[in-house]
Amino acid sequence: MEHHTQTAGGVVLNADGDVLIVNQGGVHWSLPKGHIEAGESALVAAQREIGEEAGVDELTLIKELGTYQRYQMNWDGSNNPEEFKDITLFLFHTKQRELHPRDADNPSAKWVPKNEVVYVLTNPKDKEFFFGIVDQL
Repeated sequence: MEHHTQTAGGVVLNADGDVLIVNQGGVHWSLPKGHIEAGESALVAAQREIGEEAGVDELTLIKELGTYQRYQMNWDGSNNPEEFKDITLFLFHTKQRELHPRDADNPSAKWVPKNEVVYVLTNPKDKEFFFGIVDQL
């Protein structure tokens, strides 16, 4: 049976206009995001996840970018049909440059020029969403 989860995260831009990308499990690259915990708003969850996955805590909210849906990815890159996610993303700016992931499941993070992000993201739905909002960055 399919489990439906609410997740939130962000497109984080630094002063050079580069985009924050995080590594999940040492396998996949994605925008920082994660599950919305009980009592959290999507915005608070997005800020918490960005802090955990990249160590970026100085965030200035610009706007909400929208929500899209996809299945959770298995480590082999296939879809996990048991978990379907609603992913809400926000646009943030930060003056922070140094990245210090605090979540062992997300071991690394990097800044990527915005015109290269779509080539780095692993999941096709993440690529599709980013391609649709890149002109707003």
